[in-house]
Amino acid sequence: MDLSEYCRDIEAHLCRKNDGHLMRIVGPSFEIVAKWALDGVPLKVALGGIERYFERYYRKGPRKRPVKIDFCEADVLDVFDEWRRATGLTAAPAGDASAAAPVTAAPARKKGPSLPEHLERVLVKLSSLRATGVLGDEADPLVDRVSAELDAARGKSAGVRGEERRVTVERLAALDTELIALMKSAVTKDFIDALRREAAEELAAFRSTMAADAFAAALDRAITRLMRERLGLPVISFS
Repeated sequence: MDLSEYCRDIEAHLCRKNDGHLMRIVGPSFEIVAKWALDGVPLKVALGGIERYFERYYRKGPRKRPVKIDFCEADVLDVFDEWRRATGLTAAPAGDASAAAPVTAAPARKKGPSLPEHLERVLVKLSSLRATGVLGDEADPLVDRVSAELDAARGKSAGVRGEERRVTVERLAALDTELIALMKSAVTKDFIDALRREAAEELAAFRSTMAADAFAAALDRAITRLMRERLGLPVISFS
């Protein structure tokens, strides 16, 4: 996607979120959006950041005035950071002429919920998924086991320290891997193929700066992220 198409799509989305009020992306606003494109922010990630801003904006009450794209920048960059952490992306985008060398590490993880809060959210999410039928019957044994382990961990997580905490975190990562493997085996090949195409499109700006094995690993993580998003799967692992 070239820059003009990228800007048009964002402008059209912003117009829809503003109830049809057109806010042109020109001048300083254009520079902001152009920087997103240069930094490799996938279009869907940028739209997700705009959605996040509007969700928070509408929680404050009725819309008072049209929203400029500038107001969404912090949320777009937050969602981009989350996307990079989820994909493990470590390369600068191919179009980033300002990058003297590839980035060597994904953005640092922002402070998130505590371990007890994390476990509580995962348990609620799993219960909701089972109730709505998103997780099929084949997932019942795993969900029962995961829920039991998470519930037990929740009971002592506030006091977990040192080696015990490390073991707990490693176990959560293993349970997360099990859940993802189960769901990948349960969905159709067409579903996975569609996610693969979308993931490859998201990573396109970074492809030429990455070794083949690094790109393959990032692609697999991007597919997993998209599957979580489509099915509403929780992230059981904790870091």
